[in-house]
Amino acid sequence: MTLDGALAKWSGGWRGPAVAAFIAFLAGLPGLIAVPALDRDEARFAQATAQMLESGDFVVIRFQDAPRFKKPVGIHWLQAASVSLLSRPEARQIWAYRVPSLLGAMLAAAACAWGAAAFFGDVAGLIAGVLLAATFLLSTEAFIAKTDGALCGATTLAMACLARIYVDGRGGRRAGRRVVVAFWGALAASVLIKGPVGPMVAGLAILVLAVWERRGRWLLRLQPYWGLILVLAVVGPWAGAVTVATDGGFWTQAIGGDLAPKLAGGQESHGALPGYHALLTPLLAFPLTLLLPAALVAAWRHRAEPGVRFAIAWLVPTWIAFELLPTKLPHYLLPAYGALAWLAARAVAEPLGRWVRLVGAGLAAFVGLALGAGCFYLISRYGHAADAWTAVLAGGLLAAAGVVGAYMLVRRSPQAAIVAGVGFGVLGHGALAAALAPRLAPLWVSSRLETAMGQNRLLPRQGVAEAPVAVAGFAEPSLVFALGTATQLDGAYAAAQAIDEGRPAIVEGREDAAFHQVLAALEVQAREVAEVDGVNYSKGDAVKLRVYVARDVDEGEAGR
Repeated sequence: MTLDGALAKWSGGWRGPAVAAFIAFLAGLPGLIAVPALDRDEARFAQATAQMLESGDFVVIRFQDAPRFKKPVGIHWLQAASVSLLSRPEARQIWAYRVPSLLGAMLAAAACAWGAAAFFGDVAGLIAGVLLAATFLLSTEAFIAKTDGALCGATTLAMACLARIYVDGRGGRRAGRRVVVAFWGALAASVLIKGPVGPMVAGLAILVLAVWERRGRWLLRLQPYWGLILVLAVVGPWAGAVTVATDGGFWTQAIGGDLAPKLAGGQESHGALPGYHALLTPLLAFPLTLLLPAALVAAWRHRAEPGVRFAIAWLVPTWIAFELLPTKLPHYLLPAYGALAWLAARAVAEPLGRWVRLVGAGLAAFVGLALGAGCFYLISRYGHAADAWTAVLAGGLLAAAGVVGAYMLVRRSPQAAIVAGVGFGVLGHGALAAALAPRLAPLWVSSRLETAMGQNRLLPRQGVAEAPVAVAGFAEPSLVFALGTATQLDGAYAAAQAIDEGRPAIVEGREDAAFHQVLAALEVQAREVAEVDGVNYSKGDAVKLRVYVARDVDEGEAGR
């Protein structure tokens, strides 16, 4: 069977979205299983969800005793459902908290394929969905337990539904009531997950289409009156409950303390000049990078086509909005990546020009080789010579995704280039996440501390040592997630007091002298049972942490 025949066979009906979702599953699963809990955002989200399950309070979001009023509750509910079905909160298994992100990535890929098929046909829909599924950014967010994978799924579904309604309004295939309900439901889900981002993407697209075409009667098919009622029915109960429970504090902090600073300046040192997202896109969209120049040319050349026009209205205003936003993070543009995949799929529906192929091939080869070099840098900086094979495997596959895909593209075989780029790219991303990353031991300080304490029977959940553990000089959320909600982060005095009370303590090297001074003042002796050194990559600092118990503890029963 030829490649064209295989694409036609696997793109028809439900097959195209299903294949795209399966590629997203393959791309995200290795990292979901193998990568330890990340600092800082992932661990904060997971810990807040664990506390919901422990306390039974599913309205107010907290990290330890502090309220966490930055994002709505949706992702925590999804994570809580996942952990309840697949694990237990006391087990602290990060993979269970990541499942909603993986499902969100799968939904995004499937919705991308389904929406593109309405404009460009089933084969182009399959190509668009697979390209989105394999992008480095989405397949990474697929295994991080925070909002962005799920948000991309909800927003891409909403935009795919909107596209189908747009086609209906132009006399094409009838969308039906279920598509309208799915649009409003997806929009409501996006609001519960990350507030205004989903409505902003959809609203900007609608505004641009209305101005561009000077017609908006098709918008009546959205049935906005009861659609908005549906959104309020989904979001309203929690919004009302959290307003009452926090006396309005949630909204004050979420808007005044989180959203407003992002609009006013680079929050938390995440500021950058306009052009930031454009510079990062060749890397984050890899291996779709092969077709970035072709997508841009197709957008301009075919801008009169409804599908291309819709993709432009989806992509360009959202891109401009995030480029102008003072605070910038790489994942901000992810909800618009589906439009980029649509334009790339439209581009390969016709022969590509020579310069488009050469520039796309050059970009992809450069990014693939850069990713490969990055793998060797990581293993040389944070790994061991015995694990060099992991860099060879991951780096070789990622380089092959760029180089082989580039070769195929230059040879006038864009479909073969896509297959090579996606195939090697997904395998390379999986090897990076499952083989290379876990072996970068200095980066996983919290995970190694958890292991060391488990071996000494000092983890609170083991039920042997007195709890809670006190920590001085290292306050990363991943350690709180690993050790439990009650973990104390109160400095050297609290750590020494824990030893006096028969509880374990973890002390970073910079706090060690103060810790021993307090021990001397308390006339208590401590014994070191483990030492973990590494790098706090959130700060870029080298750390050395020692685990202590009281000196009078028996060697055979370190936790008693």
